[in-house]
Amino acid sequence: MLRLLMEPDRLITTLDNALRTLSGAVRAARPSPTAPEPPAELSEEERREAGALMRVNHVGEVCAQALYQAQALTARDPALRQKMAEAARDEIDHLAWTQQRLEALGARPSLLNPLWYTGAFAIGLLAGRAGDATSLGFVVETERQVEEHLAGHMKRLPAADTASRAVVRQMKADEARHADQALAAGAHTLPAPLRWAVRRLLAEPSFAARAGEIAAWGREHDGARRGAEPRSAARCHTSRGSSRPRSRRASPCRGCPPCCGR
Repeated sequence: MLRLLMEPDRLITTLDNALRTLSGAVRAARPSPTAPEPPAELSEEERREAGALMRVNHVGEVCAQALYQAQALTARDPALRQKMAEAARDEIDHLAWTQQRLEALGARPSLLNPLWYTGAFAIGLLAGRAGDATSLGFVVETERQVEEHLAGHMKRLPAADTASRAVVRQMKADEARHADQALAAGAHTLPAPLRWAVRRLLAEPSFAARAGEIAAWGREHDGARRGAEPRSAARCHTSRGSSRPRSRRASPCRGCPPCCGR
């Protein structure tokens, strides 16, 4: 930690990246992938489904930025630090692309992104402190699980949403390349308990089921469009004993389940 404090330029760069990531002030170095098929008109239900899935993918890219920035900050080998920074730049493309798709679908990013970023950054610091080879092993395991996650989204995205499907397809290819590069750079296989923890978080059936429940609740009550009002709980956000709506900044009532979109 003392070594990091002696390099203020790296700390400032890391802070700048965090602010850009969370504010949405990112630009892709590569153009957004396009599909050979012409775009089709989406139904309202398809738009909501695609918006919910791309919101999840956007959260994943926010976390990817935090992980790579933290691992680059703690890398001991300058060459590895550079590779982490290059991978983070690819993830900036993903972040910008998913953000563009959210805007096109009339959806918004998760309001809990600062929390996800902080947690992922802490995990990245721990992985980096364990040593460069272990940090690379963490990259391999994480990217393999993300590949599976994106493959699942390819099955769930509406066939008519060719733009989102093209983005997810390219993201999946990039994640596979990152894992292969980490292996080639000397990644160590993670201990079984750590591999189990990563897989449990990203692929455990009950976790996926809970995520599906949250997405379904969000489609019903929030919709994909920014600022949409709940449809089936008209008095959900009204003050007790009053018909005057609460401020949208007020906490949700007891009947509202928490979700990543609040």
